[in-house]
Amino acid sequence: MRTYKKLLVIGYVWPEPGSSAAGSRMMQLLQFFKSHNYEITFATTAAVTPFMAGLDEMDISTEKIKLNDPSFDEFVLKLKPQIVLFDRFMMEEQFGWRVDKFCPNALKVLDTEDLHFLRESRMKAWKKQISPEELYFESDLAKREIAAIYRCDLSLIISEAEMNLLITDFKIDENLLVYLPFLLPHISEEEIQSMSGFDARNHFLSIGNFKHEPNWNAVFLLKKEIWPLIRQKLPEAELHIYGAYPTQKVLELHHPASGFIVKGRAENASEVMKKAKICLAPLQFGAGLKGKFIDSMQCGTPTVTTTIGAEGIAGQMPWPGFIEDKPDEFANKAVKIYQNKKLWEEHQQNGFRIINQRFSKDYFEKEFEECLEKSGKNLPEHRKRNFTGAMLKHHLHKSTYFMSRYIEEKNKKTAN
Repeated sequence: MRTYKKLLVIGYVWPEPGSSAAGSRMMQLLQFFKSHNYEITFATTAAVTPFMAGLDEMDISTEKIKLNDPSFDEFVLKLKPQIVLFDRFMMEEQFGWRVDKFCPNALKVLDTEDLHFLRESRMKAWKKQISPEELYFESDLAKREIAAIYRCDLSLIISEAEMNLLITDFKIDENLLVYLPFLLPHISEEEIQSMSGFDARNHFLSIGNFKHEPNWNAVFLLKKEIWPLIRQKLPEAELHIYGAYPTQKVLELHHPASGFIVKGRAENASEVMKKAKICLAPLQFGAGLKGKFIDSMQCGTPTVTTTIGAEGIAGQMPWPGFIEDKPDEFANKAVKIYQNKKLWEEHQQNGFRIINQRFSKDYFEKEFEECLEKSGKNLPEHRKRNFTGAMLKHHLHKSTYFMSRYIEEKNKKTAN
């Protein structure tokens, strides 16, 4: 018999699977728990958005919660969840101590999405032209995020590279970490045969949420350095730029005369991906797994990216396209695959194999379910072995408790 049945998800934002990989990731987790008959409540402090998923249609209850407010205590005490899933470490910082106080026996799971301190360190290192390793251990964000990992019973890590970093460099106990990449269905031979081939596709594509700094940076690099080199050799080609929440500086890059066309949000990302011949993403920094490449492989679209962009996806398998860090070589490889049908088809097959062999929904869901069962049944012993987590809870709970109570009293006086 399954130990846990009631799940509370404390979301950083409402999930938008059409806008970001983070939104897709959250929906995969919710679908996993629904398929295993969990009663799910999704609670968040965030404002609703026009593009949020219809959780009500999935029979998922929703709740608007407040920061630094005792109403959450009453809410969680009444709900009595057996599992609490924190969507990113910031939610654990805000609500973890309250969960510990009012639902002490709930299994606490942190979905890191990607390691925020890694993304920030790489961005700062790129700007300073230094190695990000020089910044990891000085990062306040790293201290906060890793502390949250210790305070939780399990943390979901989406990338093998990030698993290795946490275990090797930060010496985190493997029993606290769960490698859980994107959970993807098998691509059948029938699906592959139904996709548009090389001759039916045209142009290049770049896609990514513009609230995410690496995506803006990559598009700017395409416009200033890479696309002019491609256009010289392929004067009829176009580069279509898609992404949710484009800012004015993104829209100002629109230049149809040079084939650089800013489209904005894609109503259906899969449809535009399946029409493109190549996906370009010269990412200079970032972390986690890049959802655009998962989408590309599922749609049979080869990609050209950087070492950072490809991180954690292919393992030892050949990349479905090319990996180049220098702008001129990046452009040359993009032109090469765009013009060579046989090469294009080989790389397309590489992508299908990666999806089916490295992101098997059936395999990883089974592993995750067993991990939840084991941790739930042995929770006291599991926590006993995590003394660092207990110590961090002790100190954070005291400091956060008094700060939260101070804010609560301040809010009461303001209201009066």
